[in-house]
Amino acid sequence: MYFKKIAIAIVLIGLIGAGIFSYFIYSVMLVPNTNFNSKEAYIFIGSNATFAEVRSDLEPLLKDIESFETLAKQKKYVTNVKPGRFRITKGMTNNDIINSIRSQNLPVKITFNNQHSLAELAARISNQIEADSTDLIAAFTDKEFLKSHGFTEANALEMYLPDSYEFFWNTSATTFRNRMLKAYNRFWNSSRLEKAQLLGLTPHEVMALASIVHEESKQAAEQPRIAGVYINRLNNAWPLQADPTLKYAAYQLPAYKNKVIKRVLNTHKKIKSPYNTYLYKGLPPGLIAMPDLTAIEAVLNYERHSYFYFAADAENLGFHRFAKTLSGHHQNAKRYQAYLNRQGIRN
Repeated sequence: MYFKKIAIAIVLIGLIGAGIFSYFIYSVMLVPNTNFNSKEAYIFIGSNATFAEVRSDLEPLLKDIESFETLAKQKKYVTNVKPGRFRITKGMTNNDIINSIRSQNLPVKITFNNQHSLAELAARISNQIEADSTDLIAAFTDKEFLKSHGFTEANALEMYLPDSYEFFWNTSATTFRNRMLKAYNRFWNSSRLEKAQLLGLTPHEVMALASIVHEESKQAAEQPRIAGVYINRLNNAWPLQADPTLKYAAYQLPAYKNKVIKRVLNTHKKIKSPYNTYLYKGLPPGLIAMPDLTAIEAVLNYERHSYFYFAADAENLGFHRFAKTLSGHHQNAKRYQAYLNRQGIRN
């Protein structure tokens, strides 16, 4: 009888223990623990983040941070934090959340275009991935890397083709740069290389010219015609005389810091710079801005014509008038200069 009572007591204790354990499992692992009204929330965990930092970031999103921490310790997440961008959906349990932030790093879509320098690009990218602008600039301008892949600091911007790309948020600066190089090399396939060769230009020169075309016009429909004008000038050993290169040269000078040049003047044509295509024949040493893909294709597939001049069209802003002769160009230019005068634009 005595042993029977002991056996019953042991069974009861076991049942109580099992009940307590079951409640623990249910309350810690299986009860929804989110505390936000939207369908989902995202958490960004840095490459060197500690569990304490993860806990702090999660606390506003959870009803019971203590139960989350308890399970995180049980599943050894506290000593195995993973970096990245993670999604937490409404109604997730602690177990769901830990599984998500441990193994479901989500990519982000990175976009960039119209950057005028590596510094601008670094600032743009640093707002979209973990790498900061300082690390990105260091990666972009690494002399050994540039030299080993046939680039200089003057033309390094061309490696970054404007588009949308998927990266993990915790991508490093060097990983970002290396992937951009792969995309650049894929872009310059045999077909495009052949077209550049027929032009008598290297890919670097095509990109430099495309940057000028892009700065002249954002209209994809007329970019091939503008490219054709510059090809005609190059083929006839004329200076390019591209106004955007004058602006670029001016912006490198302290006198033009934080200024916007709305009208190119004769004084700009005297700036001593390899980017001044009024003073020096041929293409500048590098890009003056990041060209759109349409501008690159416009150069490779330029319009064959007899135009040597073009001027902004005052009656159709954003577009241009083209001329075969200097006298025709002067007429077009006078119309646009008169428009600028009416607008009070003097410099």
